[in-house]
Amino acid sequence: MKRRTFLAAGAAVSVAVPELSIAADGASAGFAEQDITPDIGMEQPGGYGKSYHTSLHDPCKVRAAVFGDGQQRVALVGIDASAIGRRIVVEAREEIARKSGIPANAVLICASHSHSSGPVGMIERGEYDHAPEFVRKLAYEQSTVDDPVYTERVRRAIVNAVVTADTRRGPGVCGAGAGYEDQVAFNRRFRMKNGQSWTHPGQGNPEIIEPAGPIDPVVGVIGGWDANGRLRGCVVNYCCHATTNPGGISANWIYYLEQAIRGAFDHDLVVVFLQGTAGDVTQVDNRTPYRRMAGDAEARLVGGCVGAEAVRVLLSMHRGSLTPVAAASRVLRIPRRPPSPEHLRRANEIVRMDPKRAGMTEWIFAKETVMLDARLQKAKESEVEVQAVQVGPAVFLANPAELFCEYGLQMRKGSRFPLTMPVAYANGAVGYVPTEEAFGPHGGGYETRLTSYSNLVPTAGRQITETALELAASLTPGRMPEPPRAAPGPPRPWPYGNVPPEIS
Repeated sequence: MKRRTFLAAGAAVSVAVPELSIAADGASAGFAEQDITPDIGMEQPGGYGKSYHTSLHDPCKVRAAVFGDGQQRVALVGIDASAIGRRIVVEAREEIARKSGIPANAVLICASHSHSSGPVGMIERGEYDHAPEFVRKLAYEQSTVDDPVYTERVRRAIVNAVVTADTRRGPGVCGAGAGYEDQVAFNRRFRMKNGQSWTHPGQGNPEIIEPAGPIDPVVGVIGGWDANGRLRGCVVNYCCHATTNPGGISANWIYYLEQAIRGAFDHDLVVVFLQGTAGDVTQVDNRTPYRRMAGDAEARLVGGCVGAEAVRVLLSMHRGSLTPVAAASRVLRIPRRPPSPEHLRRANEIVRMDPKRAGMTEWIFAKETVMLDARLQKAKESEVEVQAVQVGPAVFLANPAELFCEYGLQMRKGSRFPLTMPVAYANGAVGYVPTEEAFGPHGGGYETRLTSYSNLVPTAGRQITETALELAASLTPGRMPEPPRAAPGPPRPWPYGNVPPEIS
């Protein structure tokens, strides 16, 4: 141990700090970020209709971490985006492989699911060109559509962030650990007295019996320090929808997560956020009797609490080498579930009505049903990549779904890695994937609705989870860094304290 002297209340205080032993086994880490803040006036994602940005709250970014073990490298990328399209992922990976040599399947690209970000990962221009004119208008004029110029900017930013992070890799030490934060995320689905499960049944609804699913309070963290002991970047994994919407263009609560960690360490460090299996988990507490926060205050609360716990984990984790690094992936072809003939017939009737007459909610989901039918004419299956990326004793198990939290907990329970981090919204976008129970007689809720976005068969979540665990089992966990052992020998009591009581 070394000692450093600080001034506190006018007196010098000597504080012990851990010595840093630089990894000698080829282990390295590098971090970088790129700006992808959309322009005012661009479409805002997260809904089923048109909405446009009118103000700016904070920047949106691509953030990347690259880890190496002297033989192999892996990249972890977090994007301030509602979703990331499969085409962008494939193209970005191919260019990263050409420029850096990092294998395509060793690059994990995750959207934070920020509902206050830019127009990427939604309906792509040209995606419905095969459909009848009426359906094309529903898709392009009545739905949220990407911006090709902005999408290309995001793709380039992903490539540049990874390549730059790779060039910045250098000697240092890393650490891994997990914290616990259970006060800012809540399951939004509830079992109701009518026998169904509802999403957001309304604050204080007396018909609520209990939550229909769990939360995942684990805050997974990896940190990377340079040779001078300066924290250069970290990766944070947590499970909660990014729907706080602080007002204007924003990374959402992830902005305040970043601010909390930077405030504790260094204003230049890179915070790579990888969203968890938050398909049924948000910041909304449907059971509180108190008026809930909203907007910026809510974003500060969620980001600040998760960030504070990440800081605690970073401060307390033991540092050393996180090796080996490795990756494995498998692409599944999962069928989409089609609407019944009667469902489709009724949807076609409703979508041709005035939305005010039909009711906006009914009209929106009728539109989505008609669009889904057109999508099925083109592809009856969805490409679902399941990926495992290892950084020493930690493994990231990624999938492109808005996967229910229960599946993430199953991944953690079934993995033999000391630290397992489930990652959703990654390497594509295939919509909500609920549990099979949610499709059963006592299920229901928003996430089970058929839309052009969410439509995989009820067994999809089980297939994704089983595949993720198979990929994790194909990798060999590394060792968690440990602190140095205490010096051998007999105990040395503190002479101030090894005395009997003094009564007089």
